[in-house]
Amino acid sequence: MHAACRQLLEQPVLGFDTESRPTFRVGEVSTGPHLLQLATPSQAYLFQLEKLGDLAPLRALMAAGTVHKVGFGLSSDKVLLKSKLDIDCAAVHDIGTLFRQTGARHTVGAVQAVAQLFGRHYRKSKRLSTSNWASATLSDAQCLYAANDAYVALRVYLALAGAAR
Repeated sequence: MHAACRQLLEQPVLGFDTESRPTFRVGEVSTGPHLLQLATPSQAYLFQLEKLGDLAPLRALMAAGTVHKVGFGLSSDKVLLKSKLDIDCAAVHDIGTLFRQTGARHTVGAVQAVAQLFGRHYRKSKRLSTSNWASATLSDAQCLYAANDAYVALRVYLALAGAAR
């Protein structure tokens, strides 16, 4: 993890997301986040937070104001990372806000953003999104889903940033 965080600190922008084991009962409190996803243009990093001992490198990365973290609907991610793991997030940008600045009237998620910007269909499996992200071992499908979420956020952000120039 130390080497990964050092590499990520060299990036100007990262795709960012988290996953938590879903809650299904009224009043049930989430124990997440369980997975933190970060993506560069060429690689995705998945951190199973409960498996990590020393979170100091991850805390430093997430607090770095020089590394911009971009994603969709990040307000709850930031709150949960702070409350559960004492991770402060700096330089976090919600892509939905960027879309509103371009004139979008409604909240734009990853699926809509990919369709709008790239003319492609981005499928997000409900079965995977509600799977057990607290599992000690994630399936290949879960890993791909999680990596794609962070990577798509980065690609959408870069496309919007390029269009704004």
